[in-house]
Amino acid sequence: MGLINKTEQQYYNDGIFGNYQFVSLNDIINQFILVYTGEDKIISKVSRVDVAFHAQRALAELSFDTFKSFKSQEVTVPSTLTMSLPQDYVNYTKLSWTDAAGIKHVLYPTGKTSNPTNPYQDADGDFRLKIKGTIQAGSDIYLDGVYKNIKNGMVVDGLKNLNTGAAMSGAGLRVWYMTNVSDTYTNVYLWDGTTVIDPINDLGFAASDEIEFYFENTDGSLVPQEESSRRIDDCTITLGEYKIATPVATDTDNIKIGMIVSGYGIPSGTSVTGIVGTTVYINNALTDTVSATNQVFFVAATSISDTWSNYKSTTPSENNNDDYEDDTYWPLDGERYGLDPQHAQVNGSFYIDDATGKIHFSSNISGKTVVLDYISDSLGTDDEMQVHKFAEEAMYKCIMHAVMSTRINVPEYIVNRYKKERFAAIRQTKHRLSNIKLEELTQILRGKSKQIKH
Repeated sequence: MGLINKTEQQYYNDGIFGNYQFVSLNDIINQFILVYTGEDKIISKVSRVDVAFHAQRALAELSFDTFKSFKSQEVTVPSTLTMSLPQDYVNYTKLSWTDAAGIKHVLYPTGKTSNPTNPYQDADGDFRLKIKGTIQAGSDIYLDGVYKNIKNGMVVDGLKNLNTGAAMSGAGLRVWYMTNVSDTYTNVYLWDGTTVIDPINDLGFAASDEIEFYFENTDGSLVPQEESSRRIDDCTITLGEYKIATPVATDTDNIKIGMIVSGYGIPSGTSVTGIVGTTVYINNALTDTVSATNQVFFVAATSISDTWSNYKSTTPSENNNDDYEDDTYWPLDGERYGLDPQHAQVNGSFYIDDATGKIHFSSNISGKTVVLDYISDSLGTDDEMQVHKFAEEAMYKCIMHAVMSTRINVPEYIVNRYKKERFAAIRQTKHRLSNIKLEELTQILRGKSKQIKH
């Protein structure tokens, strides 16, 4: 009873090569239930759900340190010096950049930098967005500068009249929207969740009073130092629509998905979901429309730390190609005290920011083609859930041990028996998948001045 169900011609016509070395996870589950469970067997009865769970766990564990890792992704590093992790990424095995000949040059991780969170700090070092402003006749407040990182819906707190020194009532106030005037100052309009607030009639201020107040995020998180912000004038918004029309296509060049959107008629918490030409799509319906076109602000949802900014803007030590043949180093006769071996290379370095899911590179990697070799858990898609035939027996032993160890009233010696069998099967699988060939090994040893007889 053969396992090949197609002719040679069909195999080569299909264009799917090498699949015979793999067994699908579904076949593993079916065969385990058929052969290892039933009457007069150690496992008399087991549900398919249990077997499927333990089979998936076994596949994931074997993928981490037993199976060969053959997943890779190639990208060209942009000027931002970052690369997003692949969708099914679990861990990397190697990062390298390729030269014009296609040869890989290994990049080395650095543990001496990172990209920490970077909350906003005022001049006193407090984590608060404290701003001064001037009361105007009407409903707007002139701030003392240009603030593009104030967002719709931010909580307003700590209102203080600087003329009188008195704290003013203003509980429950939020930012309705803001505008920038000629990049000179910012106008802010407040509301209480229902109506727009007139600072003079509703809060007791007088015209031209100078005030001080704080802006805070609605969820209580610290206000970040914004990575970037973009103000676009003359935008068109329409009540009930999930999009904003910009006047020129180039206006959207620096807008990215995920940016926070603020402006008149834009609900709090609105963000960018897509950009097509001059149209920016958002996740909330617009709540108002004005006859004139609007000023809209797009603010980055995350911030760049000073640590990361300095790292990517500095020429790394790997680029220092000093030959040391000068009056200072020549008398040392080649001695290099204090050299850190991890930096004694010119390929470049990187670190992975797991919080943002990005790889950050040193500045000498900009524009290079980088190859990421990584491992996954082999559970991403149905096509990935394949087991190499060298590991088929290990899969059965892993499932058997997992089923037995999670059942009550199973003698301990039975559990230990299958634990040892699982260990032996995994070890055998590692040896088989190591792919050691005698001819290749002897060829390598010849280069080591070893006398080889075979």
